[in-house]
Amino acid sequence: MSQDDDLNTQRVAKLMAQRGMCSRREAERLIEVGAVLVDGQAVRSQGVKCAIDADIRLTGHGERRIAAHTTVLLHKPVGIVSTQAEEGQINAWTLLTAERAWGRNDAEAMERVLAKPWTMAVCGRLDQDSRGLLVLTQNGVLAKRLTGGHGVLKHYRVTVDRQVRAEDLARLRGPWELDDRKLKAMEVNQAGTNELRMSLVEGMKHQIRRVCAACELQVVDLLREGVGPWRLGKLPEGHWTVVEGEAVQRFLDTPPPKERGGRRR
Repeated sequence: MSQDDDLNTQRVAKLMAQRGMCSRREAERLIEVGAVLVDGQAVRSQGVKCAIDADIRLTGHGERRIAAHTTVLLHKPVGIVSTQAEEGQINAWTLLTAERAWGRNDAEAMERVLAKPWTMAVCGRLDQDSRGLLVLTQNGVLAKRLTGGHGVLKHYRVTVDRQVRAEDLARLRGPWELDDRKLKAMEVNQAGTNELRMSLVEGMKHQIRRVCAACELQVVDLLREGVGPWRLGKLPEGHWTVVEGEAVQRFLDTPPPKERGGRRR
């Protein structure tokens, strides 16, 4: 194969991920079971390449597999970890039980969650000492969109140990650098005497706690109220609810917002 030929071809799984059909890992699973058609022909080899403009489609079985991917919202309490649990810790997915389901949920989606709750990937970690909204999903495209730096806002209500002054707000709005990396601008507004509402599109480890500490503000409560289009609302602490597939697809079909320059207010 010439160099030009190589530039005009790509692995099928990579192309599927680039086109937003599914995650690369899921594409590999679909290829494995013969659920991917390239120019009308089923492919079963993981490393197979095709023209970058090839017609790639899923079989009916493949479409049903993708449609069966489930997404849930969980109101995580303090003390629960959203990443891999260590000895003595409780992982967020263990809260996905029938007793903790809230609201009217699709029965088939409920069954998929309850059958394999450990397959639900957290889209944006929330540390053990924080509480609020977690999005968990089996949809690799959604997980990438929420965590891959695509301008998705996460909204927080932050309670600190003293009165917030105007100079605190000015400093919190940045600019900031953490670990030799410049942070994207944060929206920071006062919500009460010692309460803040903060929105950010990235989430460096303990970012909110660290910038508050640098302003001599100790965080005593951190609640994530929203991720992208989803809000905590009346979801009780420790409970979860299924997100309708149509809502997920609407979000994925909406182009990511263009990043704005300057500070956010």
